[in-house]
Amino acid sequence: MGLKERPIVKDVPGGKYWENKYDKFYAKIFVPDNDIEGQFNNYGFRAPLLLIFEETKMNIDEAIKFSNEKGFTKIAARYDAPVVFIHPTCEGGWEKADVSLYQDLIAEISLYPDYKDGVVAWDNFFKKRFEGYFIRGAKFRADIYSYGKSADYVAKNLLKTIDGEYLWGPGEITPPMCSMEGLSVLPNVERKDIAILSVGNSDEINKAFKDSEHLLIKEKAETEKDFDSFVKKYLMWCGNIQIEPDFKALKIVEETGIVEVKTSPDNESKYKGLPTHKAGYFAFYNEGLFDKGPVPLVLAFHGGGDTALHITYVSGWWELCHKYGFLLVAIDDHLSLRATEIMEILEAIKKRYNVDEKRIYASGFSMGSGKTQDLFMEYPEAFAGFMPCSALFPIKENHFGLSLGDPRLNMTVAKPVFYSGGELSHLPELPGQNETCLDRLKYVAGVNKLKDDFDSLDFAQKESWG
Repeated sequence: MGLKERPIVKDVPGGKYWENKYDKFYAKIFVPDNDIEGQFNNYGFRAPLLLIFEETKMNIDEAIKFSNEKGFTKIAARYDAPVVFIHPTCEGGWEKADVSLYQDLIAEISLYPDYKDGVVAWDNFFKKRFEGYFIRGAKFRADIYSYGKSADYVAKNLLKTIDGEYLWGPGEITPPMCSMEGLSVLPNVERKDIAILSVGNSDEINKAFKDSEHLLIKEKAETEKDFDSFVKKYLMWCGNIQIEPDFKALKIVEETGIVEVKTSPDNESKYKGLPTHKAGYFAFYNEGLFDKGPVPLVLAFHGGGDTALHITYVSGWWELCHKYGFLLVAIDDHLSLRATEIMEILEAIKKRYNVDEKRIYASGFSMGSGKTQDLFMEYPEAFAGFMPCSALFPIKENHFGLSLGDPRLNMTVAKPVFYSGGELSHLPELPGQNETCLDRLKYVAGVNKLKDDFDSLDFAQKESWG
């Protein structure tokens, strides 16, 4: 899937717009204007995938008017998200469409962080190839709004377990929320955990929803109000419905920040050659946390193809900072940053928040593990400890950071390092899986002057390791 050529984006009143005819559906993508600098503070993980199943095919002017009047434009603008209008290509429209339309639609959705104007350019890190251009959105937040005939389609085809193209391959793509307005058929509800928003439907139809675990029945839609009170909290993560925490109720503060940093001479990313560039982060902490003085800080670094909000939620960091009372700062798009630039961001954070400089920690997953290791290699004095997870990058001829022999490489400053890796990962994460992983272990053990002598380990003899 994925378009081979980038779609033509046009300016329209209030935003940007593009469209495409796919095999089984027409798609119109409206991206409302907003004040979010999404390339630095990426809301994609938490942004709703607003799927409008049109009862009758609209032109773009009609679609934008519909979006504005119903409130979808305001919702999308809050999250730097598109509003996606869908209509079948098949003869007979919604009455003849089947579940494969939805499966094909979700296959054209991507949350890869390289995006502009609602268009994702997906460069598959794992397969080392360019996949194409996709509609930007989170497959696990597919909020479907349907009307009349399109509502009948949803009621007959989508209230069940559906498999298709998930995040990195095949998986479950069951929608977390379906809004159905003006139904003329009784719904076939096979999955009781799908959130149902029933609008303007008869008592008989609403009775068919009675066993749904998450149900809101309305005579008339109040799109923004319904979204905030009901819709936005649901996501379908790996086949399981989840309810996102209410940070306001938990008294958790969320703040964003953007820092202008000097471009490091060794930065080979999109910022190469620029004198300065921006970098963004999300900060989380309990209300009143700083009332009693300086607090610990954890810098969190996401994996390749992910974002700051992804590691905040999926790894459970927000729960830990809430439970144990520390400041969590997740850095966005750190793959485009070098360790020196991270240190500039850290200095800006210390100016903004009352941080205990003796208790600053770095942690990351996969590519974020690499960034955590970079900080151990270049700026160990600034941190009390490191927790890299699920990646042991080479220390010899390292393409992601410093290598052995570089005079800047930390060889003497010992710091606590807690590492975890996966035995069944398709990438090398443990010393017994790749010689470069063993080299990394030997380096850390040497710097930290561990009693165990890893230098004597020979990768070729790994089967004999105790």
